[in-house]
Amino acid sequence: MEIGFNDNTFLMRQLKKGNEKAYAYLVDTYHHRLCCYVQSLVKDKSKAEDIVQNVFIRTWERRRSLKTEFTIKSFLYRSVHNEFIDQYRRQKSVTTLEQKYMEEMERITPKDDALLEKLLCFVQREIQNLPPKCKKIFLMSKEEGCTNGEIADHLNVTKKTIEYHITKAFVILRQKANDHKEQLTN
Repeated sequence: MEIGFNDNTFLMRQLKKGNEKAYAYLVDTYHHRLCCYVQSLVKDKSKAEDIVQNVFIRTWERRRSLKTEFTIKSFLYRSVHNEFIDQYRRQKSVTTLEQKYMEEMERITPKDDALLEKLLCFVQREIQNLPPKCKKIFLMSKEEGCTNGEIADHLNVTKKTIEYHITKAFVILRQKANDHKEQLTN
């Protein structure tokens, strides 16, 4: 890994220049996280990996048009979310209920990259403020992609304890977001 690639602006500039080491850093850093995120949406590991791979390929192909003022992390998460939506629409005949769900998902997903950036920063900061055990379990589940069983085995606790802490984390994060909704959207 090159020193400096962890600086977003430097990384974006290097990607735009076609630096393959920057691209390798990008894939090494975000592939697993993005696969875990997409797998939580599609519930299929191979489909999740396909979606992430498509996004990485498209990112490389369109690297010259990347905007350096936004973080690559929010760009990638936004891109895999959009790819998931696109694939879902192409592969399924959509019922009325599913169409309503998809419309609602699009309505609540920020279209504005600046807003998405603000939301991601807010959530990351609030995750750091979770109670220690809750934070550790939440990050093992959502960032590292560990199953509840794997986390329970690793921490020598029950699956119910893991479920409790993950639910608690979501409740806290949702409450914090609701408390700060006005600040986040302005």
